[in-house]
Amino acid sequence: MKKFCILLFLPLTLFAQPAKKQIAENIRKVENSLAPGVIFGDSLPNWNIEKRMEETNIKGLSIAVIRNYQIEWTKGYGWADVEEKRKVNTETRFQAASISKTLNSMGVLKLAEKGKLDPEADINNYLRTWKFPYDSIAKNKKINTLHLLSHTAGLSIHGFPGYERSDTIPLLSQILDGQKPANTKAVRSEFEPGIRLQYSGGGTTITQLMVSDITGRKYAEFMQEEVLKPLGMKNSSFEQPIRDTSNLATGYYGNGKPVNGKYHVYPEQAAAGLWTTPTDLAKYIIECQLAYQGKSKKVLSKQMMQKRLTHYVDSSSGLGVSLVYRKGNMYFNHNGGNEAFLCTSYGSMQGGNGVVIMINGEDFSVVREVLNSVARVYNWEGFYNPTFKKVINVPVDTLHQYTGNYLLMKDTLTLKMSGKDLFIQQNGEPKNGYKLYFADNSSFTMSEQPNANFRVLRNDTGKVNALELKQNGVVLKLPRIE
Repeated sequence: MKKFCILLFLPLTLFAQPAKKQIAENIRKVENSLAPGVIFGDSLPNWNIEKRMEETNIKGLSIAVIRNYQIEWTKGYGWADVEEKRKVNTETRFQAASISKTLNSMGVLKLAEKGKLDPEADINNYLRTWKFPYDSIAKNKKINTLHLLSHTAGLSIHGFPGYERSDTIPLLSQILDGQKPANTKAVRSEFEPGIRLQYSGGGTTITQLMVSDITGRKYAEFMQEEVLKPLGMKNSSFEQPIRDTSNLATGYYGNGKPVNGKYHVYPEQAAAGLWTTPTDLAKYIIECQLAYQGKSKKVLSKQMMQKRLTHYVDSSSGLGVSLVYRKGNMYFNHNGGNEAFLCTSYGSMQGGNGVVIMINGEDFSVVREVLNSVARVYNWEGFYNPTFKKVINVPVDTLHQYTGNYLLMKDTLTLKMSGKDLFIQQNGEPKNGYKLYFADNSSFTMSEQPNANFRVLRNDTGKVNALELKQNGVVLKLPRIE
């Protein structure tokens, strides 16, 4: 009988070791397979995560990778707070910014499932302490909760800058009406609801007030008990300002300086107020994947989750999520950006794959590159499809003619040589600059901003006197500063 027991457990030990080795190898590959969306040349780069963080002045990064409906690994890199000498670990909390909206939708739809609100009814039926002021722009059409969650309500206010911790924090009604001390304008109709997508953090903020008015509870308390706790998100909170300040990341600007007071406060909790970790957000993603298949219902039923992850009005928007299509595969996604905090989250609709990446910095290129690395290493079919651009080698003597300072509105762009390559800085940042890639002897761009296309301009004598910048349909002339 003893031999039988030994033989029974022996294979489990043998199988466990290769699994650990494979995960370690996957981590190593992800750390060394970063790549941009636009490739200059014809070969895929394999950049290192810590080197890219250094190049882009990202102080800290945290990641959680999901495979087969489980968190396969989590890891932190760099600094949560440089001055305090606190490194990022898997329990370091970052500001989730607009990813807050996706958790908010879970809470709002839970109220719908409980019969507390009809998601297709006029929102003013449920607002008690404030009413949305309809006007002629809405064309007598009423805004419903589904409009707010899918950003199809036709409302203003894309996002919020937050408040310094020493500021007077406005009431929600003051924010919605654009009254001081609010630092944003009023949330109002810009076109009739239900016709097209227009992202509105202002609309999400209305749902925050709806939750409080319907339940009679503080928003953060409701979300903690009804959403975060059932999902097992023990290291997360919608409190603003947050009371438990242990292990919070400090936000850092591109120049390396910390945010005044370490981070901003966001009374717009539903739109931008969640403090959390990639590990906790991964738990949310997995629950969505399982509930979609009817294999779990910690917060929402299968029927409601499927409704949530189905497009509403616009094919790219569900209820609190963006819908991303890659070669026949669909992902639910949300990105986030607060003052010196950036993040992304992806979950596949099939197969149980996903990733969450959070940084306490301002350069989203590293987030994209880590996302691309995960997709490459874990073979997410069709997800990573880089664009390859032809590049040429420009003579060094020619490149030297382009060095100097150029005026971009109120900013200064600097072109400088390093070795045989030309680099660009904006107001002296980043420290080493971004490498420039040339399509011909006078036209260039950079991998970090591939949609920014520059052309060298010369005067009648052939001297370089300006740059032309084409970006997002805008053409600007940047005079050289002598």
